Amino acid sequence: MKIYDSNNIRNVAFAGHASKGKTTLTEALLYIAGASERMGKVADGNTVTDYDAEEKKRKLSTSSAVAPAEYKGKKINFIDTPGLFDFAEGAAEGLRGAETAVIVSSARSGLAVGEEKAFKNAGSRRMARVFAMTKMDDERADFYKAFNGLAAKFGSIVCPVVIPVVSGGKVTAYYNMVDDKAYTYNGTKASASDAQPDDVQRFEAIKEVFNEAVAGTDEEIMEKYFGGEELTKEDRIKGLRIGVADGSIIPVFALSGITGAACDMLLDFIADACPAPKSEYASCDGEPVELTPDANGPLAAVCFKTVADPFIGKLSFFKVISGKITANTVPYNTATGKEERMGKIVTMFGSKQLDCAEIPAGDIGAIVKLTGFNTGDTLCTSAKVVKLDGVATPNPTYAMAVSAVKKGDEEKIANGLSRLSEEDPSLIFYTNNETHQQIIKGLGEQQLDVAVARLKSKFSVDVALSIPKVAYRETITIKVSAQGRHKKQSGGHGQFGDVFIEFEPCDCEKLEFAERIVGGSVPKNFFPAVEKGLNECMEKGVLAGYPMVGVKATLYDGSYHPVDSSEMSFKMAAALAYKEGISKAMPIILEPVSTIKAYCNDDAMGDIIGDINKRRGRVLGMNPVGDGMQEIVAEVPDAEMATFSTSMRQITQGRGSFESEFARYERCPEHISQKIIAESANE
Repeated sequence: MKIYDSNNIRNVAFAGHASKGKTTLTEALLYIAGASERMGKVADGNTVTDYDAEEKKRKLSTSSAVAPAEYKGKKINFIDTPGLFDFAEGAAEGLRGAETAVIVSSARSGLAVGEEKAFKNAGSRRMARVFAMTKMDDERADFYKAFNGLAAKFGSIVCPVVIPVVSGGKVTAYYNMVDDKAYTYNGTKASASDAQPDDVQRFEAIKEVFNEAVAGTDEEIMEKYFGGEELTKEDRIKGLRIGVADGSIIPVFALSGITGAACDMLLDFIADACPAPKSEYASCDGEPVELTPDANGPLAAVCFKTVADPFIGKLSFFKVISGKITANTVPYNTATGKEERMGKIVTMFGSKQLDCAEIPAGDIGAIVKLTGFNTGDTLCTSAKVVKLDGVATPNPTYAMAVSAVKKGDEEKIANGLSRLSEEDPSLIFYTNNETHQQIIKGLGEQQLDVAVARLKSKFSVDVALSIPKVAYRETITIKVSAQGRHKKQSGGHGQFGDVFIEFEPCDCEKLEFAERIVGGSVPKNFFPAVEKGLNECMEKGVLAGYPMVGVKATLYDGSYHPVDSSEMSFKMAAALAYKEGISKAMPIILEPVSTIKAYCNDDAMGDIIGDINKRRGRVLGMNPVGDGMQEIVAEVPDAEMATFSTSMRQITQGRGSFESEFARYERCPEHISQKIIAESANE
């Protein structure tokens, strides 16, 4: 594949809801452009962009994939992204690497939540947006109903470009507003047609909508249109190019990805009207600096995707914003703060690596085995250090504990999951030092399920998932006194320590130790031993073995033996006093409580509040945040949060999200405490 300048490069991401035909449409476009010899099928597991073993098995996309094509003198980098919310990281990666988002919707089922989110996310990045209305081959497809749904949601900026010609309830042809012609299709092959729709009046009204939208983008075209002149094809393309770039026009294309019908018109539009790579702002010494897509400019490239594979090595997908990357480039990595030794440069076509001499500004490539270059990192020159915006990684909220099926695999689990986390930043792996569990945290059940499957296939480690333990605490509620007397005679020197300690509740994280010894009943040199003995005991409470907090211990009396007393003796005596005193001080269990901020659509607010109440939560307030969304602030015990992520998604149909932060420990209800104590006894 030859080297293209930035004006002749198009980076296009396919985004939207799951199972709407993104991968199938990508296959059709690659085939029509001549980049592949046949149109693969998701059901057959032979598509270019769904090449991972898990994707073939599940018949859905779990990560983003890049496949370039050469068409009409342009290089088009297609980025196929997953639609399932569990794999939202892949969608974010695709949007970071592209200037145009083709939002794939279904003419059969209409607008779905995934398309709404893709539209919003692409808009926040100021990307060009196009709607591809797929599945027109389905007898249940209704283009006009689906189009009206788009217009109702997004307004008059939604503009039909290719519409179906429906006659006798069937799609007989596709009408291209740009060409002002209708075409019939035999597979992907188009033939000019004079087919006429049943509803001529509606058809003419849609043509009028298109012409007005195009004319409104440019004064010259507007004067021509309202002067009664016929708009030429060049006028229409010019108007669409302007409108798509500034967001005043959102084109809509009716097509069928499965048969390939009308897909060539979308491909023509991408080449003719979609924007080329544009300037970006980066941070340089805390100040914004504009970078233009000039191959001769200073180097600036961002990593938008990482693949960590134990067999093929690490692959870092990048987009060059300015300058170019060659095998001789010595780039400076802003994340590591040092210059990197360049690895092999390739262009990726699905899973295939194609050798490439250079990747110029605006283009996409991959570097093999550049270990320090991860998702979101920037490569630049040491002479001009800049930091580009990274990937908008979604916040992981669904956590599970990981345990080895085979003993001794804990280290292999840690290594494998760390590599997978490197590949997917929305997947977090860590060890909880309090519960001593290995925890994996992500966006949902399917993401963790795929991670476990990849852990087994790539790293040969089998694991089981379970609900994580909660890090409870124990404390006391009343003031008590207790004696601890340790005496032991076993020939030679004996052991003797005797203490009287007062235990009382206090506002402290662990143990607050004090003494008020009078007359030297316990020598000062034994005070540290008493404190140390108590601190060791505080690590395990008397009810369920959880750490003890909020205790003040005052050593106020005792006795000692001039020969037999030792630090160990007083440490043992303190432990005996602790055991007796804490048991009498009416100990209770404390549970962690977090403050959550849940964002949901207005319609779901009542159900979300009800769900929070069922989880023993307290709603603190509600605030409108715009765009039909509400913020609910609440406090919920951590023990009740395990399934909240799943419930939130079900109730809001995927529109909602939440974030949580530890607030404090609170007294656990008695019936919950009894259950916790019983469970600890059985462990």
